[in-house]
Amino acid sequence: MVEKIKNYFITNYLGISTGFSLFLFIFIIPQLFEDSDLIISLIRGIIFSIVVGYLVYKFLLFRRNNPNFVPSESKLVVDAGGSLVAIIVGLLFGLLLMLLVNPGQAFYGFSIILRGGLNRNFKSLGDMIFFSVPIILTGLSVAFAFRTGLFNIGATGQLTMGAFVAVFIGVEWGALGEIHPLLHWGTALLFAMIAGGLFGAIPGLLKAYRNVNEVVASIMLNYVAMYLNTMLIVAYIYNRDYARALDIEETAITPIMNLDLIFPGSAINGGIVVAVIVVIILHIILNKTTFGYELKAVGFNRNASKYAGMNSKRNIVYAMMISGAVAGLAGGLMFLVAGKHLKPENILIPEGFTGIAISLLGLSSPIGVLLAGLFYGSLQQGGYYLQLLNFTPEIIDIIIAVIIYASALGLVLQKFVKMILKRKFLEKEDGEPQDLAVEGSDE
Repeated sequence: MVEKIKNYFITNYLGISTGFSLFLFIFIIPQLFEDSDLIISLIRGIIFSIVVGYLVYKFLLFRRNNPNFVPSESKLVVDAGGSLVAIIVGLLFGLLLMLLVNPGQAFYGFSIILRGGLNRNFKSLGDMIFFSVPIILTGLSVAFAFRTGLFNIGATGQLTMGAFVAVFIGVEWGALGEIHPLLHWGTALLFAMIAGGLFGAIPGLLKAYRNVNEVVASIMLNYVAMYLNTMLIVAYIYNRDYARALDIEETAITPIMNLDLIFPGSAINGGIVVAVIVVIILHIILNKTTFGYELKAVGFNRNASKYAGMNSKRNIVYAMMISGAVAGLAGGLMFLVAGKHLKPENILIPEGFTGIAISLLGLSSPIGVLLAGLFYGSLQQGGYYLQLLNFTPEIIDIIIAVIIYASALGLVLQKFVKMILKRKFLEKEDGEPQDLAVEGSDE
């Protein structure tokens, strides 16, 4: 009888997933979502439970169909494990700081950080998504270069130039809005991408034809962009009354695309839709096209790809142009919003550098970067609510910094995860923990 029940639960994955979802819905969800609107909380809980249940179902189904699968031999599992360890290390370090600063509120404050954009209602979730968009796009910019064997540390400069061009068109080309509002906005974004792409092509050309290290070239171009941006703002679109750029026309503001119906009262706009489209396009380019294969091949081994007949110089320039174009798009979406203004300040825009961390955390995968960017935005939103408990929001910056350092030690963390997974599965298969030592001695 016991064996029959056991076999039933092992084979009936849908039943297990449903039961797990119900458990989340009844016991966990009410603790995560504090909202006075019962209907909204109910809808969120059901959606959350269905998603989690489906993921559990797919995982169990995969394990059943692949009984010989060894996680330690999967690069995806090991890499994801390294990023997960980095996140856990950063969060625990943040908890330790909170215990030192305010022990009485530390654990409650930590729960606020974990809930992030889910702390209040759909407004906070919408704000979280809105602030994540530039980070996601700069992360995609850096990640694309990483995947092609290049290090684009100049995303900040490319973002800055894209931002200026977008704002300039938003201010001066108002006639486009009379034809169609989307034409004005779309043109501003298009030229922002062109500006970022051209600025990204400079280190690409230097790398391809003069073998100048792209890291050095792109770092220096960040400062060129910063000072050039200041000069151009003052020369063409300066508002002397407020010491900033002029307001963009209403037709150049990023449309909301009816997202306010889902996230009422939030700052969310269509930028997240654009970001998701870019994620899909880059994923297809890198993994489904001959062009993407050539870009990656040149990055892995420039000489071998040249021997195979690929134009390595052209592909290096193309890779940096695409990377720069995505960063320029980030700048356009960042400043084509109401109430956001470019200022003639000699300060590097930090979102470009944050994109490097997001790229590392997302394993340079477009989908991974999207998730990492949303995670970063959630932490930032949680830091905002921490102020209600007299914690400084800079705790979030410290957590992110620790996560970045831990991500930089990714190889060490990945080896650690691989070792743990290998030990676990060897013990499970052989039933003897000492078999690992015997195997090691044979080697």
